[in-house]
Amino acid sequence: MSNIPKKFTAFRIHKNDKNIISAFEQISLHELTAGEVVIKVAYSDINYKDALAATGKGRILRTYPLVGGIDLSGIVISSADARFKAGDKVLVCGAQLSELYDGGYSEYARVKADSIVNLPEGMSLRDVMALGTAGYTAALAIQRMEDNGQIPARGPIVVTGATGGVGSFAINMLSNIGYEVIAFTGKTEQEPYLKALGASKLISRHSLEMGAKPLENAQWGGAVDNVGGDTLAWLTRTTHVWGNIASIGLAGGHKLETTVMPFILRGVSLLGINSVEMPLSVRARAWQRLASDLKPSKLALISPTTIKFADLPQAFDAYVAGNVTGRTVVEIDSSLD
Repeated sequence: MSNIPKKFTAFRIHKNDKNIISAFEQISLHELTAGEVVIKVAYSDINYKDALAATGKGRILRTYPLVGGIDLSGIVISSADARFKAGDKVLVCGAQLSELYDGGYSEYARVKADSIVNLPEGMSLRDVMALGTAGYTAALAIQRMEDNGQIPARGPIVVTGATGGVGSFAINMLSNIGYEVIAFTGKTEQEPYLKALGASKLISRHSLEMGAKPLENAQWGGAVDNVGGDTLAWLTRTTHVWGNIASIGLAGGHKLETTVMPFILRGVSLLGINSVEMPLSVRARAWQRLASDLKPSKLALISPTTIKFADLPQAFDAYVAGNVTGRTVVEIDSSLD
């Protein structure tokens, strides 16, 4: 522990009365939330949740103050858990960082051992942050769908919120393992990008007539849904017999108004994807697949941007405004890779 400086830089989020204040601070190890493993951080990334937390535009943090950043990768400095030792390259995603625990926007992090995954063979510390929670969540969705019997022969998979991080990764991964993929989006100007990822065609949400029958014409073998609301209800009505719908997001609303008809007459399954409350065995399996059969072939296209740690505060507003294309990696100490 002697090689850890007494003070180091972290991007910390405070709540002052009703105002959210976030800024770089010099903090010490004992100020971080408890955990068995200390990590020198190499990279983090920016997710929509990170931008909401840092700007106060969304209620993400459950306690204050906290270091921001829901993802991190780096090298173990010390560990009180026998599963990890100094020098191990590791990652943490989907573990309530920057929600209940201090996160990855820091030169050093202290985290719970049960949240840590060893760096998969053949991947760099930057690679796993280019994937981050978005890539990990997409892999979980595909994994759950397959575990429930999804196969390419059942028909095309429609991916909603297609230009987002999870949607982009899902399109690329699914197309790489033999599925026909349909991109559902309001950003039809992104057609070249979506087709480059592997989408066979696009559906514009602006021109779609969803209908109102309990069952509509079955079109999809399954779906990865990042939208929720009316779009998810439409997917339940239009999915083929024994199809799976992975429900991930609620950009279009949290309410779901449908009937039991798709479930009892077509055997459609609605699978909830929670990237946080996940057994370590399932978490590790998803990351191993991200290094093998689910490894994106278009990672550089989906995550094209790397920024320096010092430039982090200026990056959030564009995410909140929805003006960002592709994912952003945050470089904290690239010498560790």
